[in-house]
Amino acid sequence: MPQIPYLPRSMRAGELPENVARSLESDLVTALGREEIMVLFQPQFSCSTSEMTGAEALARWHHPSLGEVGARDLFAIAEKAAMVAPLSRHIVTRALEKAVQWPKHMRLSLNITPEELAEDGFARGFAELVARSGFSPERLTLEITEDILLTNLEFAARALTTMKDGGYSIALDDFGAGFCNFNYLKVLPLDVVKLDRSMVTGIASDTRDLEVLRAIVSLCRALKLDVVAEGIENEQQLAVIIEQGCALWQGFLRSEPIAPDEMLQLAKG
Repeated sequence: MPQIPYLPRSMRAGELPENVARSLESDLVTALGREEIMVLFQPQFSCSTSEMTGAEALARWHHPSLGEVGARDLFAIAEKAAMVAPLSRHIVTRALEKAVQWPKHMRLSLNITPEELAEDGFARGFAELVARSGFSPERLTLEITEDILLTNLEFAARALTTMKDGGYSIALDDFGAGFCNFNYLKVLPLDVVKLDRSMVTGIASDTRDLEVLRAIVSLCRALKLDVVAEGIENEQQLAVIIEQGCALWQGFLRSEPIAPDEMLQLAKG
């Protein structure tokens, strides 16, 4: 089955061709009920022990005619169709259903959208969903991106503090992919900073890239924030992030995103 052509980020700004948009939005309305929206898991590993510590939940849409649609494009389509919240709830529910079977020391990372965080009662509804799943809040990391923060940083800080009070860890995702605003590290109730893959691509071969990584890790260490490196694809990159003091990593070097059954098999050893 062919893959869908890559859909540009500008689609979020309403630039998707109208005929394509209408077709995809219509399909998405019924896709949730047809179980076309699947959850995959990207395993995460400890830099100090090399052991798997958990995984990040990722969404994929297995479209019957277009093939596989990745998470970024999927949520851009959902945004056009005003379906971000139900799509996200579907993904969170499915991810929790699978992760509750993992060993008790393993963590689950979930992405939180701007639309959800802005909803009245989101924290309460999310807590109820987690409670029904039987998964411990203390094993959950909620990942946010700059999309949430750019419009109202003070509101985001208050909302995230409420979530953190519920026992969850808070991670700033894709750090370095956008404005790389260091003020976020000071204002937000963060536990983790996840470095975008663009921040690690050249660290084994480019001195400037290495110095940027070293500076960010040093700052995070001073703020008592763990650093997770995304997009690790070779042993040289892994050696550098371990040497520089990152806590966790994920990437194709050890595992691409995998199906829930495969994740469960890996998690159980």
